[in-house]
Amino acid sequence: MFSGSIPALVTPFRGGAFDEAVFRDFIDWQIESGSQALVPCGTTGEAATQTIDDHFHVVQVCVEQAAGRVPVIAGCGSNDSAVALVNLQRAKDVGADAGLMVPPYYNRPSQRGIVAHFEHVTAGCDLPVLIYNIPGRCAVDISVETMAALAKMPGVVGVKDATADMERIPQQRIACGPDFVQLSGNDYLALGYMAMGGKGCISVTANVAPALCAEFQAACAAGDYDRALELQDRLYPLHSAMFCDSSPGPVKYALSRIRPGFSPEVRLPIMEPTDEAKQRIDAALEKAGLL
Repeated sequence: MFSGSIPALVTPFRGGAFDEAVFRDFIDWQIESGSQALVPCGTTGEAATQTIDDHFHVVQVCVEQAAGRVPVIAGCGSNDSAVALVNLQRAKDVGADAGLMVPPYYNRPSQRGIVAHFEHVTAGCDLPVLIYNIPGRCAVDISVETMAALAKMPGVVGVKDATADMERIPQQRIACGPDFVQLSGNDYLALGYMAMGGKGCISVTANVAPALCAEFQAACAAGDYDRALELQDRLYPLHSAMFCDSSPGPVKYALSRIRPGFSPEVRLPIMEPTDEAKQRIDAALEKAGLL
């Protein structure tokens, strides 16, 4: 259902407000560069600092601008199961093709609680759900056994896996079946992830290098791992630099360097990268041939 290079889109701001014109132009560039789906209002999109109305306005603009050319997977997670359901329904109402859903963060539910959370959400709305397993931000990990239970729920189509645990790929493939879509949530592991059965990557780097990331994914899908390795070597410093300071500060700074009119503005508590980080990002952009 979803595959290839899928950017976790930044949300451009200017003067504290959503810069809709820049965002629409950014979406066109992403699609023209080969991105195969779009994820607005995830972590990289600074969803945590947007009101609910602002959040789904960004999603609606993304849907409108994509205009059916690629699927839109809207960030919908909440640590309140009732709110998560409302978010998923709002994503459906504005035309998203799926919702990206983390397990409840901060609450630290048991595995039973995680299952109950997704049962509540999927029973209340029929929009497809892509699970986002990111223990480092949610403080809970979805076990392989729990993932297998979630995969049986109507509407659950796959996972964005940001565990950085490569064993999960074959374990989940066996437990959930080969049709369960596994997408890497870590750019730096995408090469190995694809070789072990992954279908693509929900990527931070693709914000900045959409054509290179799309070419990399196409090479992996074609089994051309020699070419994929060449592209990985070219992109790796950029993968690393995107997290040399609090995200999405580095990716927004990088975009400001290569996209005229793109502001590096972020919302507190995120701050713009330090001068040292900016030097590292510039060097990575040069290595990738983007600057």
